[in-house]
Amino acid sequence: MSSPTLRELLLDSERAQRVVVACRELVEREVAGKRGFSGAAVRTGFGVVKKLRPGVIDDAVVFLLPDFADALEVHYQNAIESGRGAGDRFARALNADTEATAEILLGVTDRRISEAGAPLQKTYRSLRKTAKGHVSAAVPGLAETLAPFVDEGVAGAVDGGR
Repeated sequence: MSSPTLRELLLDSERAQRVVVACRELVEREVAGKRGFSGAAVRTGFGVVKKLRPGVIDDAVVFLLPDFADALEVHYQNAIESGRGAGDRFARALNADTEATAEILLGVTDRRISEAGAPLQKTYRSLRKTAKGHVSAAVPGLAETLAPFVDEGVAGAVDGGR
């Protein structure tokens, strides 16, 4: 039995909700961990958005996760070639160059923002300059968040193929 793609794995009906929850918790940890003046601004803005639109993080994860998974597919495929331990190899690949991983992820949001309304596009463009640093800093957390799901998928493919 062949392994699923990263998209299939993360959006599988048995784990999709757990992936969304794990990603929401990651976003909340990352925002809470921001320090200094800019961190206070990020935390405040995030709090306002969550109050105005409850569930916004889950909605964003559900919306972007398929494209993020596709964008990270090459790292996933390289990691699963050796079977068990793939989650750790996947995490190491993402962490090997956090700036490159950030650019891969931001490439997805850059493409998707064109579908948004003008006010959101304007806001995105104003934040994009600093986004790479924030996303780069979050890559280790993302790698740690996704690694167990990669291991689950590989174990399921190996066990299911018997």
